[in-house]
Amino acid sequence: MPRRSAPVLPRIRPLLTLTAATSVAAGLLSLLGAPEAVAAGTTPPTGPSATAGDVTTTAAPRADELTFTVSRSGRAANDGSYTLRCHPSGGRHASPDRACAALDRATSKGRDPFKPVPAGATCTMLYGGPATAHVTGTWRGRKIDAHFKRTNGCEVARWNRLVPALPATTS
Repeated sequence: MPRRSAPVLPRIRPLLTLTAATSVAAGLLSLLGAPEAVAAGTTPPTGPSATAGDVTTTAAPRADELTFTVSRSGRAANDGSYTLRCHPSGGRHASPDRACAALDRATSKGRDPFKPVPAGATCTMLYGGPATAHVTGTWRGRKIDAHFKRTNGCEVARWNRLVPALPATTS
């Protein structure tokens, strides 16, 4: 009895799916005014992970990068400027993994730890010291330019949500 080979369709189905996805993407790019990508036969990924059938390609995510400028924290070692990169962790921060985790927690569930305390907010008269920080850069694709201080309970709580990205203060 002759030996039967495996059906061809299951082996080429991923290729058919990839070809169909590429054709659809090429058509969309053409409509959106990206004919050079279509002519080159390439399609850029539409997100951090583009999947077609059984084939998965992953584009390297762009790192979030923030610059912290801290003054009057109570410890000279904490004052000055440093850069923190997340996703993946890096930069000149003393503990980038922990700092990135704090930022991820602070921005989970749609929260924005970089927005200022609203004018007229009712805050405790807790003075947290003279420390200030200026944070600039990009976080989750958004430009950041935020100022932090410790002049009342609301400002202290806002600062503390970002520790250890911002230093714990001694004053």
